[in-house]
Amino acid sequence: MRRLLTSIPMQAAASPISSDSSSQELFATLRDSIGQVFRGQSQLVDHLLVAVLARGHVLLEDVPGVGKTTLAEAVASALGCRFSRIQFTADLLPSDILGVSIFDAKADAFRFHAGPLFANVVLADEINRTPPKTQSSLLEAMNEAQVSVDGTLHPLPAPFVVIATQNPLEHHGTFPLPESQLDRFLMRLEVGYPDVDQERLLLQEAGDPVRRPEAVLEPSRVVQLQEEAMAVAVHPDIEEYVLALLRATRESSELLLGASPRAGQALVRAAKARAFLEGRAFVTPDDVLALSESVLAHRLVPSYSDNGSLASGSRSSEVLAGLLDTVPIPR
Repeated sequence: MRRLLTSIPMQAAASPISSDSSSQELFATLRDSIGQVFRGQSQLVDHLLVAVLARGHVLLEDVPGVGKTTLAEAVASALGCRFSRIQFTADLLPSDILGVSIFDAKADAFRFHAGPLFANVVLADEINRTPPKTQSSLLEAMNEAQVSVDGTLHPLPAPFVVIATQNPLEHHGTFPLPESQLDRFLMRLEVGYPDVDQERLLLQEAGDPVRRPEAVLEPSRVVQLQEEAMAVAVHPDIEEYVLALLRATRESSELLLGASPRAGQALVRAAKARAFLEGRAFVTPDDVLALSESVLAHRLVPSYSDNGSLASGSRSSEVLAGLLDTVPIPR
């Protein structure tokens, strides 16, 4: 994938936002707080923070034991947000997630008892191990930050972020996520293995009590930062670049399904959040390039050849990398 070091700012008129040194110190403290517990890639932490600022949800896809749950808990703790973990299993019902209305004899009325989904950061652990009916119960929550139970709308707390995990290698007893649900995730990320030094620290900490990062923020402050991040300016040339990239995915013979309009919105939101995280009040082509694979690849469906094997460059990320090399970058 190409990487452009932009020499001119793609800046549009916009009201000032909090991208001063104090904000940068805040984000540095936030990264350090998470890094004290999660021994892994700093870029992965930044991508998760981008998703939070962009009001998006994340699908963590990797093998067991690399710290997916630890990372989700660490992010929630550092943000000062309420955390909830839902273990998805084959017998899990939508009401186990959303909650249920129970008749109160004293009040002679039904009262809603909220489920574990009513938290700021929700870990949907092994989401592909539950049937489609239960998976689909998350769609309204992820798209509109509310749920409908017995005909009544219940708003979810703000901020609201779903971090789902799945094992990409083990498929026995799993239910693959449909494209409509994958499209609700702002990003799909891989955790990967820590480097040697970080893994040595993990070995030295084996048997120690479980630690939680100290809270750096609180929910109301997170919501404020989200609003400030979405106020970042996007130059018309950047918009044209994103549109050209979307069209390229839809016209590619190597893709059966290209990026949706929602994918374009997600990419712009993520680019704004990345710019804000780096202390800029405007988006650059680098922001789009840095996030394109994480935001777009899981929304693309590769084409198949006649013999059933994947076409050349079949993996969606590989096809996307090729398209990024052909779409002109604004300068």
